[in-house]
Amino acid sequence: MWYIGTMVPRELSDDALVAAFETAQLGDGEFRHREHVRAAFVYLARHGDFAEAACRFRRALRHFAGAHGAPARYHETLTWAYLALINERMRAACCDSSSELLRRCPELLDGRALLSRHYDVDALLRSSQAREVFVLPERK
Repeated sequence: MWYIGTMVPRELSDDALVAAFETAQLGDGEFRHREHVRAAFVYLARHGDFAEAACRFRRALRHFAGAHGAPARYHETLTWAYLALINERMRAACCDSSSELLRRCPELLDGRALLSRHYDVDALLRSSQAREVFVLPERK
């Protein structure tokens, strides 16, 4: 996915990104944090109900990880927590696209910093329980 004659990656539209994500046509290296946020935006925008959008995104993300031979990389708590943060910001910012959301809310691109307001991120990443079930943040 490169422009001819350059080394600048072409950003997929929201619809194209989600289609490639759902069919696991994106390479694992092409679906980094930015693309996670963008795809989550699309699910949340398409399905106005947070729980429905979250369940659909979770299912697609688990499928994507499995299709790339890495089902253990899926993390339940990170997925739900980040979906809630994205949902909160996109509802406040009233954005029409994931690119617009990222322009208005660049803090979404620094997942560690954003999550560290609510979690001990290192402990969360080490926790097998948090990987398998959603764990509420502990009060700091």
